[in-house]
Amino acid sequence: MALLSNQARPFGHLRVVLFAVILSLVGAASAYSQTKQSPTPPPPEPPSVNKPDSPLADFGSPESEMRARVALKAEKKQYDENLARAREASQLATQLVEGYEAKKVFSSEDSKKLERLEKLTKKIRNEAGGSETDADVKDIPELMESAVKQIGELADDLRKQVEKTPRHVISASVIDQANKLLGLIQHLRENGR
Repeated sequence: MALLSNQARPFGHLRVVLFAVILSLVGAASAYSQTKQSPTPPPPEPPSVNKPDSPLADFGSPESEMRARVALKAEKKQYDENLARAREASQLATQLVEGYEAKKVFSSEDSKKLERLEKLTKKIRNEAGGSETDADVKDIPELMESAVKQIGELADDLRKQVEKTPRHVISASVIDQANKLLGLIQHLRENGR
């Protein structure tokens, strides 16, 4: 028995030493976790910082308000210019109708007016969202006098439609009306020579 107790003793010291090491490691870990400071959250970003994915990134900042005002002024100016084009086109068409009724032929000045009317109508169509395609009109009157009168009516209708259309709207009716007017103008320019 004495032999057994001597053999158990070296393992006993080993157990005690192992137990002491484990206890000191656990104690050190708990002491370290208690002394370690918890991470502080980062300070909140000021509201003027731009975030690219935020829909209200610049909301309320003076710079964004200035940009918005400038953009609105530019849109309003563009809309007013388009209204002026439509009014000028209607006046030119009226002058063409009156000139043709008086002389029954187009003068060189009338040809220039017809060319100007075509350019204005193309700009109106493009501003309304139309494309640079050739206009195709199906119901072109055979008589020149009827075609000229129809130009006056189409130009006046186009002016009315442009005036009624809000500036943020792509109007299919304005585009269609402009295409009809362009087709008739091109027909008159070809046949009036």
